[in-house]
Amino acid sequence: MRDSTTGGIPHQQPNDLLKRLFAPKPATPSVPVPPPAWVQESTGFGDNGHRGAFGEEFIRMLATAANLDVTRKERDRVGVDWQLGYAGRRGTRRYPAIEAQVKCTSSPVIDNDHIRYSLKLKNYNQLAGPDYEMPRFLFLVLAATDPHAWVHATEERLRVSHAAFWLCLHDKKPVELDGNISASTTRTVYIPRTNLLTADSLHHLFAEDYRDLVGV
Repeated sequence: MRDSTTGGIPHQQPNDLLKRLFAPKPATPSVPVPPPAWVQESTGFGDNGHRGAFGEEFIRMLATAANLDVTRKERDRVGVDWQLGYAGRRGTRRYPAIEAQVKCTSSPVIDNDHIRYSLKLKNYNQLAGPDYEMPRFLFLVLAATDPHAWVHATEERLRVSHAAFWLCLHDKKPVELDGNISASTTRTVYIPRTNLLTADSLHHLFAEDYRDLVGV
């Protein structure tokens, strides 16, 4: 029977509708769902190499959003992962560039004002001191332990977790290595939490203040 008051949808008695909505459903056994094929085939999923690649792409995305030219150093021989540059603002130095060493961690030590990070002396010495042609920075990306939480995509947006911070060491002296101190020894650096990397703050790293710290 069709009912004109319901747009042609067959009319149902309320009691019948409630019985259908709230009728007990047969229990289904709980069966573990296997991970998708792309996870099973990714033998290195979530290892240090995977995390490091995520950290570098995190920086590339920020730099691209900031309309910077980004060049990846294919051979990391001098402690540089990325070189960033842009045309420069009117009345400033034209075509300035900076360099960055990128690290990514899932176990940061976060204080009220700083993030503590253990950096190998080899990497520390590649950032410290003024003997460089252009300013260098440490970019530290914080990522979740679970790689599935690194990104969340919807039709409206792509959310990337978690955050990145920067540190300049040109005002620090490199550590002299000897028989008791090797390049694999670590030194703790303290990154201010106010040094959050954003598309805007990346532009601030091209300021003359940082160029004044190096031998240019």
